[in-house]
Amino acid sequence: MTDTLFPVEAPAAPAAPGPRPRLYRVAGLDISLTGTGIATLGGTARVPTTGRRRDTIAQRWARMRHITDVVMTEVGDVDLACVEGPSHHSVGGSAWDRGGLWWLIVDALCARDIPVAVIPPTSRAKYATGSGGARKAAVLEAAQRRYGAILPTDDEADALVLRAMGLHWLDQPLAEVPDGHRAALAGVQWPAREAVTRS
Repeated sequence: MTDTLFPVEAPAAPAAPGPRPRLYRVAGLDISLTGTGIATLGGTARVPTTGRRRDTIAQRWARMRHITDVVMTEVGDVDLACVEGPSHHSVGGSAWDRGGLWWLIVDALCARDIPVAVIPPTSRAKYATGSGGARKAAVLEAAQRRYGAILPTDDEADALVLRAMGLHWLDQPLAEVPDGHRAALAGVQWPAREAVTRS
């Protein structure tokens, strides 16, 4: 995992006397064939791979299987996985393979009974910057500033923002965000809250 610096997770409000609130384990996943970003309690990581248009079915399968295996090892056992939803404006590469990889990872998460939230790219950008149309560089800059994180790539920045959104939805935000940013949570396909908060 890449070392990052961001605040220790804690409830937004001071804890009342009595047992400490449960701290939720949330993973953020920016799924990509060329550089899947992963964010967990331990920090951020990236899974870089390359392929060619003339790759065989076996080579394409092996590439996607490798990415999925690394992602699931890094994610481990969490209460919630926040994945970025497919972008309908993606250009280049193979949309078929991108969709296949997305479903391989989501299938592996579901097989572990990990609840999955699907976050549209525009919601991720809006939560980070206040603008749903913000570019990846702006999200990277905003994430580094807000969370005090050292993030080598925008893939890791996206994953960290996705994770932060999941924690915010669970009332354990990593940092305060303006109301306009917080409104992005409403555009997310969240799982049933009971599935996440069960002991």
